[in-house]
Amino acid sequence: MTKSFLGIIGGSGLYDLPGLENKREVKVPSPWGEPSSDVHLGEISGLSVAFLPRHGEGHVQSPSSINYRANIDVMKRVGVTDLISVSACGSFKEELPPGHFVLVDQFIDRTFAREKSFFGEGCVAHVPMADPVSPRLADQIEAAAKAEGIAHTRGGTYLVMEGPQFSTRAESYMYKAWGCSVIGMTNMPEAKLAREAELCYATIAMVTDFDCWHEEHEDVDMTAIIRIMKGNSEKASRLVARIAADFPREHEPCPIGSDRALEHAIVTSRDARDPALLAKLDAVAGRVLNK
Repeated sequence: MTKSFLGIIGGSGLYDLPGLENKREVKVPSPWGEPSSDVHLGEISGLSVAFLPRHGEGHVQSPSSINYRANIDVMKRVGVTDLISVSACGSFKEELPPGHFVLVDQFIDRTFAREKSFFGEGCVAHVPMADPVSPRLADQIEAAAKAEGIAHTRGGTYLVMEGPQFSTRAESYMYKAWGCSVIGMTNMPEAKLAREAELCYATIAMVTDFDCWHEEHEDVDMTAIIRIMKGNSEKASRLVARIAADFPREHEPCPIGSDRALEHAIVTSRDARDPALLAKLDAVAGRVLNK
């Protein structure tokens, strides 16, 4: 059985991972371009952990300029088996106030200016995305949140907008009417690419505001968000430490097949595949391409 290797992608407010022992920052080359930063490698409670700040050191990457393909590729290259996204978000529900964590299980992708797949002309693949979150990984996050006494909700839909501007009021009302739980700018195409890379993926959505639908709260602004993010970051650090401490040391097969997503996904015949693209797919799809 494969050894577990936990990956953490930190969003706004989480630019480092306190408690990472034997820490070293490694520049991992990727054929997909430059990732957001060097990968921070180390251990927490003896578990191998890789951390990547999604927006780069000093928050220099906007949601639209992040190289999502390179970020997922380098996580795969260092050996990550399970990937947790930590993201700031707005809330569409009274029962999900600022400071609350949501363990989402669905996404609606409204982004339009990003590369969304490792595959394309020369090697076509279609991975299943009906259930984008690995339930076993979500179970582990939920157990850790309960152990740490962190207010959280299991389940919900994350609307991913392009940004970098926040929603108009009309958009906010519409997304709320759709039944969405939270809104953010970064978990797509990240979740899709993680599935293509056969990584178990889950999201910790940290609520910072009520977007702009709530008549009794001020409209979203960065001053209020930053204040809430400080408290969220402290809780997120505790949560990740607890997850790592209790995490299974052997990677168990994902019950929905996240770690075998490419098994029957590639439809391009072997003799028609583009060698140049195959070379770029060595880490992401090597398991199936080398069969």
